[in-house]
Amino acid sequence: MTASELINPATEELLRTVEQTSLAGVDDAVARAKAAQRDWARLAPGDRAAALRSFAAAIDAHVDELAALEVANSGHPIGNATWEAGHVRDVLQFYSATPERLSGKQIPVAGGLDITFNEPLGVIGVITPWNFPMPIAVWGFAPALAAGNAVLVKPAEWTPLTTIRIGELAVEAGLPPDLFQVLPGKGSVVGERFVTHPDVRKIVFTGSTEVGTRVMAGAAAQVKRVTLELGGKSANIVFDDCDLDKAAATAPYGVFDNAGQDCCARSRILVQRNVYDRFMELLEPAVKGIAVGDPAAKGTEMGPLVSKSHWESVASYVPDDAPVAFRGDAPSGPGYWFPPTVLIPERSDRTVREEIFGPVVAVLPFEDEADAIELANDTPYGLSGSIWTDNLSRAIRVSRAVESGNLSVNSHSSVRYNTPFGGFKQSGLGRELGPDAPLSFTETKNVFYAIGDA
Repeated sequence: MTASELINPATEELLRTVEQTSLAGVDDAVARAKAAQRDWARLAPGDRAAALRSFAAAIDAHVDELAALEVANSGHPIGNATWEAGHVRDVLQFYSATPERLSGKQIPVAGGLDITFNEPLGVIGVITPWNFPMPIAVWGFAPALAAGNAVLVKPAEWTPLTTIRIGELAVEAGLPPDLFQVLPGKGSVVGERFVTHPDVRKIVFTGSTEVGTRVMAGAAAQVKRVTLELGGKSANIVFDDCDLDKAAATAPYGVFDNAGQDCCARSRILVQRNVYDRFMELLEPAVKGIAVGDPAAKGTEMGPLVSKSHWESVASYVPDDAPVAFRGDAPSGPGYWFPPTVLIPERSDRTVREEIFGPVVAVLPFEDEADAIELANDTPYGLSGSIWTDNLSRAIRVSRAVESGNLSVNSHSSVRYNTPFGGFKQSGLGRELGPDAPLSFTETKNVFYAIGDA
């Protein structure tokens, strides 16, 4: 068995090594999960609900520990990391109500009684990215467990520590040891085996569109179900009738959260031309006011990028001759620091079309509502976005016209655990979260009972 080295992105120091799961280890985990799932599904709904509530309580008791791990492993600011750990607790608590509410239907038919059952799929493989290790993992495993499945999670190679600890806490809370397993390792080994193993009946994948298409193609060989949450190049559309001061003050937080390493980042700001200059005047102090620094410090708003290789990828979009309007500040010295950067490129520039996944935003003027919609939709992605206007009719028209799965008006909210989340076009397939998420981890079984004459 091989091990991978984890580097603290704020200090570039070795954090620890983590053993990687082998192909044989994946097969063994699947076999054990398959057996555990049968027992889990046979439990009374109330007992499964109680187990999930105990799991949530165990997370709650270790929020500070999980947050500190995320700060060290991922470079998330401590405030963000604390929220993320609490979010795991809240999502588990929300879906703990599912086992006692996962009701089928009684459908009126002639000659008998017709009933539907929501049967669990079996073993679910969840493949998570490095940018939000805790939230994205729980979006997959909580509704899957609640629907009666076993779950195997493969965390990203760079950021596995919080997911590993969550797996330990599941066992400490009383869940069967084989029901929920965390398998750190390479995507080419663990992730690929999830796709090819016949007893893994669904893949939940969050990551790049490029890899997501390969997951989808591989799953097709077994008609295996997939939920895909992929790339984004979302637009923050600012109309001239909005509260311009608020739109400019909040725009940095819509794109620079988690150092821009967010598929929901509003990495294109589209501003109506007649207020463009004023917006830029207001945006500059907001960007320069972002507190970038030690992620363990309470006042920090943005930490480092996750790795050296990712820093190099982001930096390639901002060469020396890039059309930079202005930048924020970032520490010097060790760490993968990149300053918040505002570009004013042409519409055809790669920074307008490609997902940079870093603290780089392009600001573009538009003429009118039709132009704004056309520009917002001129992308293969469609995950999130924001619309700033005080005109209710315009807000409704534009929100219906923009091709995106998650939009907010006069805010930058994208994700709530009690509402559905997912993308249009190449941003993904299926929906996570919300009250219906557990159903995507079930098969609908229809049973007709013939009733003879009395």
